[in-house]
Amino acid sequence: MATLHILSHSPFADSRLASCLRLLGASDALLLYGDAVYALQPNTANLQALQLMPASIALYALDEDLSARGLKAPERTQVVDYPGFVELCTRYDKVNSWL
Repeated sequence: MATLHILSHSPFADSRLASCLRLLGASDALLLYGDAVYALQPNTANLQALQLMPASIALYALDEDLSARGLKAPERTQVVDYPGFVELCTRYDKVNSWL
């Protein structure tokens, strides 16, 4: 069963991103929104960890949060809007929000 993991907290504030990355399955996906999009900052260990994920794991980021923080999505990242966020939640068998 494929799971969509949703992360909203800054990767610089706690270890949720690292914990999430350890639990991702081969057919899972990760959606970054809110302060979690800071993980996509260039030249950071967080971005490097995301880039090392297997290609079978989809990586998404919410466009509004990237724009609000002046960030651009790296090539691997698929940018979604709010309707796309909702669609992702219906596409996967499970949704796990890292609160």
